[in-house]
Amino acid sequence: MTDQFTPPPALGCRTSPVLKQRGQREVFCGLTGIIWLHRKIQDAFFLVVGSRTCAHLLQSAAGVMIFAEPRFGTAILEESDLAGLNDAHAELDRTVNELLARRPDIRQLFLVGSCPSEVIKLDLSRAAERLTQQFAPKVRVLEYSGSGIETTFTQGEDACLAAMVPVLPETDARELLVVGALPDVVEDQMLALLDGLGIGPVRVLPARSVDAEMGVGKNTVYALTQPFLTETHAALERRGARHLPAPFPFGDEGTTAWLAAIAREFGVSDEKFAEVTEAPRRRARAAIAQASEPLNGKSVFFFPDSQLEVPLARFLTRECGMSAVEVGMPYIHDAVHGPDLDLLPAGPQISEGQDVDIQLDRCRAARPDLTVCGLGLANPLEAEGLSTKWAIELVFTPVHFYEQAGDLASLFARPLRRKSILTPSTGVAAE
Repeated sequence: MTDQFTPPPALGCRTSPVLKQRGQREVFCGLTGIIWLHRKIQDAFFLVVGSRTCAHLLQSAAGVMIFAEPRFGTAILEESDLAGLNDAHAELDRTVNELLARRPDIRQLFLVGSCPSEVIKLDLSRAAERLTQQFAPKVRVLEYSGSGIETTFTQGEDACLAAMVPVLPETDARELLVVGALPDVVEDQMLALLDGLGIGPVRVLPARSVDAEMGVGKNTVYALTQPFLTETHAALERRGARHLPAPFPFGDEGTTAWLAAIAREFGVSDEKFAEVTEAPRRRARAAIAQASEPLNGKSVFFFPDSQLEVPLARFLTRECGMSAVEVGMPYIHDAVHGPDLDLLPAGPQISEGQDVDIQLDRCRAARPDLTVCGLGLANPLEAEGLSTKWAIELVFTPVHFYEQAGDLASLFARPLRRKSILTPSTGVAAE
């Protein structure tokens, strides 16, 4: 399939020196992954074991109306719980019993750890085992940590999916497992492309329902759709599944390379591959060309935030005509991020981790045309005259595969287009 997409440049960034930083970081809480996961896994409930601050964060991030009944909530740790005056496990059991009595539609219950529950060393793993014994087989209870103490916000999904892998049944079937939560419309587009190539059966993790047929074993091959799923990647490797390394499906080039890696594995002919992908590729290229006009010749600086930075930098530099000044990642995993680093043209500083004050100095010195960063940095940088794009929007917005390629370019073009039409005296709010 190598003739179906642009070959990597002679000098990529996979072996470039990496600036490793360890200092103060600006990241969003991992609990926010619940906002898209509770919409994706339709028979699940996410119970955060945390403080009122955790509850306020989720309510604010989700925009939950007062009369809505979402599939997430918070088991509030009161001062007496934090002081050790109450039996936290007994309190949690009582809350879970009340929840499941009220919501009999719940088939999967995730106990989600937070900063407060980690500080008091509440053993949610033991709690999940105890509750599973109580409510199985009607309800499956799993646990993971969404704490923001050591993680960035997308690692919440990674921890959730990694917790699901050990309970998947064993299978010897040769199957493709696609891993990563996508909006339903994007997932359906992906499955249609794979079906057109004659590839099946295809399983998706996370599935929309616990009843979805899915297993994992030594004959399972899997492809990641999100570059932050490194713990899930490790969990699947431990189960004997084999990873299909590929660039991530952003833009025409990334999507084609991702599909080509799967097509090679399943013996799809070049003719069949071209037949299925030619029309959507043409639409993607046209949409990118139209949307990316303001990006051509402009520079971009990525702060480490969402873990999407490397594949997005590859998309912007190779398909939108931008130059990357710095590409920061919370962490770099060669098996997962290497294929995109191979394609990223040499030149930008690759950084891992963060010392935010020092990185801000580098950004100010470079004065990039566009800075991709978290919410906490965007407005101050806008006040200094730098155009910014919120990294979190790139996770909440459908951006994968061919049909969303133009929308992806538009997300980056919008701040530059807006700046070009505003007068210097007009107040500018970060996007």
